[in-house]
Amino acid sequence: MSEKSQLILMAEYNQLMNQRMFNAANSLPISVLTENKGAFFKSILMTMSHIMIGDILWLKRFSNHQSDYESLRSMKQISKPERLDAILFNEIDAFIKERAKLDGIIINWCNELKENDINKPHTYTNFAGETHTKRLGSLILHLFLHQVHHRGQVTTLLSQENVDFGETDIPEIVPDIDQV
Repeated sequence: MSEKSQLILMAEYNQLMNQRMFNAANSLPISVLTENKGAFFKSILMTMSHIMIGDILWLKRFSNHQSDYESLRSMKQISKPERLDAILFNEIDAFIKERAKLDGIIINWCNELKENDINKPHTYTNFAGETHTKRLGSLILHLFLHQVHHRGQVTTLLSQENVDFGETDIPEIVPDIDQV
């Protein structure tokens, strides 16, 4: 399996897990979603918002890569979040719609990615204003692992509210290899 196809698999996995996360969260009233649960980003909604903020920041950085990717052009119209702990949407339906749009951008971009770009350097400036140059493929992997890390926090918070998130194992979507 090529590195590009692994990134596509991660994009599809993250889309499925984000759908499950929002389906589970949507079963709770907004008052519970915004309640301070003592988590790193306080509430369920703020943690879900932080995941999206991370995605927006990274996709905006990736949209400035040496290669011009059609799928990332729309990121230039999306405002850069001013804080890592902001709540992007107070209404869950708007949040779900924007999450789906962002997941679509990620999947389209991973499909559009050129295999040789994955190993190229990518220079970006982080939220603290520090400039770094790192391998693009490693940064894309970080985008996915950041989501996984914080979705784990959300699943814990949902469990505390007796909401079942459902299956989270990636083998669920890994295709079987035909036995010969």
